[in-house]
Amino acid sequence: MAPGLLPRVVGLCFCLVVFSVGGSSAAVSTAAVAPAPAPAAGGVCEAVTVDARSAVAETDDAFVCATLDWWPPEKCDYGTCAWGHAGLLNLDLSSKILLNAVKAFSPIKLRLGGSLQDFLVYGTGNTGEPCLPFTKNTSAIFGFTQGCLPMHRWDDLSVFFHKSGAQIIFGLNALNGRVPMPDDSLGGPWDYTNADSFIRYTVEKGYDIHGWELGNELSGTGVGARIDADQYAADVITLNQIVDKAYEGSKPLVLAPGGFFDAGWFTELVAKTPNQMDVITHHIYNLGPGVDTHLIDKILNPSYLDNEASTFSSLQGILKSSGSSTVAWVGEAGGAYNSGHHLVTDAFVFSFWYLDQLGMSAKYDTKSYCRQTLVGGNYGLLNTTTFEPNPDYYR
Repeated sequence: MAPGLLPRVVGLCFCLVVFSVGGSSAAVSTAAVAPAPAPAAGGVCEAVTVDARSAVAETDDAFVCATLDWWPPEKCDYGTCAWGHAGLLNLDLSSKILLNAVKAFSPIKLRLGGSLQDFLVYGTGNTGEPCLPFTKNTSAIFGFTQGCLPMHRWDDLSVFFHKSGAQIIFGLNALNGRVPMPDDSLGGPWDYTNADSFIRYTVEKGYDIHGWELGNELSGTGVGARIDADQYAADVITLNQIVDKAYEGSKPLVLAPGGFFDAGWFTELVAKTPNQMDVITHHIYNLGPGVDTHLIDKILNPSYLDNEASTFSSLQGILKSSGSSTVAWVGEAGGAYNSGHHLVTDAFVFSFWYLDQLGMSAKYDTKSYCRQTLVGGNYGLLNTTTFEPNPDYYR
């Protein structure tokens, strides 16, 4: 337990009252009601009432989702290199602990993506270039050169995912073909040639993909780069057409934009992709940078955590008013960006943030919530080196 946490949580007691439906009348379930214990000296005792007669919202069966990222071992933040070999190009797929940890979570979605996905090419042979890994380059946007996913590695990953039973969401590179615009955004249509080749390879191999997601954090003002909503909508429609052509019968979901919520940008994207985008995804890092020394104070402050409700509420309103069939997911959420903070975002105290987020997102009709990460950085559900569960794995 984090220092200073215990005095804040003792001295509380709750009396849970659950209303359920019996025939046509509502009744209190006496079996679910227990006398509230006496609080500790100076403590507070509250009654919590849960009305289960009607549903506020409904989530997917596989509501819980986790991410896997592309970061190489050289990824460091604030002088700490917390990724080790947890990146998708380096992850030890022979680990029985890792495999069993994913199996035990079933049903679970795994979203493959992150900052480097828009600098990843796929080694299908159509690029005419050697398939090389990411290498350190301090002058590049995220500190690394372009990298490549060899098809033999994709084969190995796909076999692992099949064994695990996880539903896979693959984040595609959305920056191919872009040109700088006068307003500092990136424009021009998406060059989908390499992505199309990769999707067709995946289909031909029979690998099961639950969804294809276009881009990472390019919405609104973007992170490192941005694309206008009008162009992004056109590219989402293109992706939908590619998926339609590649698959016979049932097809994977089409998701976008995998970025931070911007009301105007998201409204335009939804309006211009009618029946083209199955899921709209947004990211959450509402605690600030991992180096922040006040993270625990924020995590244990309900008023601070409640601030994020406006994002969920706004997105819910956009989807309702549009009449769209598109649903909302949290596509990536690690609380504190730049890899989190050791002994905070990988410790018991972080469960207060995580559980609050799961409940809040579900209340506003979010269908799935992807935690950053399954493994990697200082916010993984699993230990980066041993793959043993961190406290949040059990939530």
